[in-house]
Amino acid sequence: MRRHCFFVYILASRSRVLYTGVTCDLLQRVYQHRRGLVSGFTKRFRVHLLVHYEATPNSRAAVARERQIKSWSRAKRVELIEATNPGWLDLAVDWYGNPGE
Repeated sequence: MRRHCFFVYILASRSRVLYTGVTCDLLQRVYQHRRGLVSGFTKRFRVHLLVHYEATPNSRAAVARERQIKSWSRAKRVELIEATNPGWLDLAVDWYGNPGE
């Protein structure tokens, strides 16, 4: 049986507006956000820089982690990002061939 991997991710805008989500295909989901294919908050506020992600073994764990992160204060979410990505670099900058897309 194939073991699926699910991801919890945090996107940021250039002005550091944050969005937390869950997906089973991080590459595709980040691409959708960058291209504006996901209507709503991320499209409206141009939130498309991948600043943090975590792999989880299943969807239940991913959703639980997403809920936990969303319940935190902004300061605590910033601490999480800066613990592994202090420069708020776009972790997906090289994923699609054109930096900054």
